[in-house]
Amino acid sequence: DVQLVESGGGSVQTGGSLNLSCTAAGLKFDAYAMGWFRQAPGKEREAISCINYSTDFIQYTDSVQGRFTISRDNSKNTVYLQMNKLKVEDTAMYYCAASNGQYDACTGSWLRRFDRRGQGTQVIVSS
Repeated sequence: DVQLVESGGGSVQTGGSLNLSCTAAGLKFDAYAMGWFRQAPGKEREAISCINYSTDFIQYTDSVQGRFTISRDNSKNTVYLQMNKLKVEDTAMYYCAASNGQYDACTGSWLRRFDRRGQGTQVIVSS
């Protein structure tokens, strides 16, 4: 079975930074695109960022562009999300996800094609 385990969440003040990690097991990590999404209470899931298997294509949603950076280390089966200049509206549970198929692309509504997900890590940003 595929396992995705997120870590690195916490509570910070506005303007602070956090670096989330997601370590995968049970899949050929370097063949799958990886993404991050978040969900706040009472709100829909929001796809944040996606990185393809070879790291030559990265996508960000507009609300985090320029503040968040996604990266991956295929030797460690880990994907990261560096979050800077955090805002109160970034408060949510953050999840990582793996693409359903090998060599899937981070295009269009990519989250719909990423069924393997972790349990999440909580991020709280206070003013």
